[in-house]
Amino acid sequence: MGPASEKRLLQIAVGAACIVPVCAGAAGVAMGPALIGARLTLGADAAAVDLDSHLRYLSGLLLAIGIGFAACVPMIEEKGGAFRLLGLLVVCGGLARLVAMVASGLPSRIMLYALGMELLVTPLLMIWQSRVERRFAAISPRRGDAPHPLLGKRKAAR
Repeated sequence: MGPASEKRLLQIAVGAACIVPVCAGAAGVAMGPALIGARLTLGADAAAVDLDSHLRYLSGLLLAIGIGFAACVPMIEEKGGAFRLLGLLVVCGGLARLVAMVASGLPSRIMLYALGMELLVTPLLMIWQSRVERRFAAISPRRGDAPHPLLGKRKAAR
């Protein structure tokens, strides 16, 4: 498979995968604990209110991570740094979810699905993106080495 075809497949995979954090994050912000079937009533104790606040905050971060991955899709072969940083955030969250499993027990299926996304799918996408980035670097001139778009000359070294 050529680099352009591989890039296109990666773009499709990342575009599809980032639907999960965008939708889950937006739902968590909008619904709070109700997203996972918990009810928080008016006048709930301070700990419940704090948990609601924290869940919505983390849902906002999840939404932003999904948007960040989506922003990498158009020029994915050039977005290695951002892609790896976003992936690291997701993997760290997955590791925290593993700590919760040890501390509290096995979560629901949906949380196990999320764990799979965090600790399996995301690292695989990171490896794939790195491969595409390397393949494009091997066939494309670096930005500083490219001819000036109007003058046709190479940019002078500084």
